[in-house]
Amino acid sequence: MQLTVTGKQIDTGAVLRQHVQASLGTILGKYFKTAIEAHVVFSKEAHLTRAEVSIHIGRGIVVNASALAAETQPAFDGAAERIAKQMRRYKRRLRDHHVRVREVFEVGERTRDYVLAPLPEEGDEGPAVVAEMNTDLPNLTVGEAVMRMDLANAPVLLFRNRSHGELNIVYRRQDGNIGWIDPELDPAQRMRHGEV
Repeated sequence: MQLTVTGKQIDTGAVLRQHVQASLGTILGKYFKTAIEAHVVFSKEAHLTRAEVSIHIGRGIVVNASALAAETQPAFDGAAERIAKQMRRYKRRLRDHHVRVREVFEVGERTRDYVLAPLPEEGDEGPAVVAEMNTDLPNLTVGEAVMRMDLANAPVLLFRNRSHGELNIVYRRQDGNIGWIDPELDPAQRMRHGEV
């Protein structure tokens, strides 16, 4: 696994890097041995330190977590504990997904992902594109989509629903529940997918 440890206004010495590598190695060895890469970023927020951990564990599966603490090592330990908890919760489904992806390599659609600047001042034409990148549109069940959204600690996930092939969205509601947007299929599509 390729590991990157960086600090924003924080020194990430050899001892901290060794602790990060050993901790992530233990977690990944227990839950998911074939991680591709991991990024750990330490930054200052007032008098606290934030540790953000992002692990790319498989095709399209990213696990993110962060934590705040007074020191760098406890901040990382808190984020690593959250990563371990997420992986423990989804261990069986992650392993099943990993095996299924190896057996049946599903080619997902390529899409464009844009980052827009904040809304412009009055009189400007529209928001400026700050960044754009290619991304895969996954072909998932609703349960798999919720799992990926939860693992990535993302507020929303767009995916193609494997049961009927239409675009769907899952999102985290303000009340903590998960919302799911599924377009209504016309009768011809329902018959084709065996839903009538």
